[in-house]
Amino acid sequence: METKERIIEQAKNLFLKLGIRSVSMDDICSHLAISKKTLYQHVADKDELVDMVLQGQISGMQAETMDCCLQSDNAIQEVIKTMEMLVKHFTSMNPVVLFDLQKFHLSAFNKFKDHKYQFTLEMISNNLKRGIAEGLYRADINVDILSRFRLESLEIAFNVEVYPTNRYNLVEVSIAIIENFLYGVATEKGFALIEQYKNKSKN
Repeated sequence: METKERIIEQAKNLFLKLGIRSVSMDDICSHLAISKKTLYQHVADKDELVDMVLQGQISGMQAETMDCCLQSDNAIQEVIKTMEMLVKHFTSMNPVVLFDLQKFHLSAFNKFKDHKYQFTLEMISNNLKRGIAEGLYRADINVDILSRFRLESLEIAFNVEVYPTNRYNLVEVSIAIIENFLYGVATEKGFALIEQYKNKSKN
C-alpha cells in the first residue's frame, strides 16, 4: 500500500473509532510510525485529510448501496441488505463522528450533505416506488414525505443527546428505526415477507 493510502486508511480507522476531533495529526503519525514531514508531503492539513477519508467512504457506500439494490429480489430485501451493510459499517463507528464533521470540518460536511440529499434520498425514494409497484408497500403513502422522513431518521441514531453512547448502541438504534419504518409502510404481503426474512436470519 502506498504511503498516502496508508495515511488515509489509518486516519479513517482512528476517526471512526475515536471521533474526528479526538484524533490529532501527531496521533496518525504515531500509529503509522512516520514523521510529520512525511505526513505533510501527502496532505496539506487535517481538513484535507478528513475530506479524503470522507470521499473514500462516500464512494464505497454508494457502490455497496447500489449492489444491495441490484442484488435484491424485491424492495424489502433491498432494505434488509442495506441494513446489513450499515450494521457492518456502524459496528465500529463512534456516533460523535457526524457531530465532529459538522462542527469542525464544514467543507467535508457539505460534501456529506450533497451525498445525503442527492444519492441517498434518491435511493430511498426509488425503493419506496419499487415497493409500491411490487405490492409490498402501501399505495397510499406519500413517497416524497416519507423518503425525507426516513433519510432524517437515520441520523437520529448519531445524536448523542437523544441516544447517549453510555446507554444506547448505534447499531441497535439504527436497526430499530429502519425496521419500524419498514413495518409502517408495508402491506399485509410486505409484512409477511419482512417476517419471513427475519425468521430466516435467526436460523
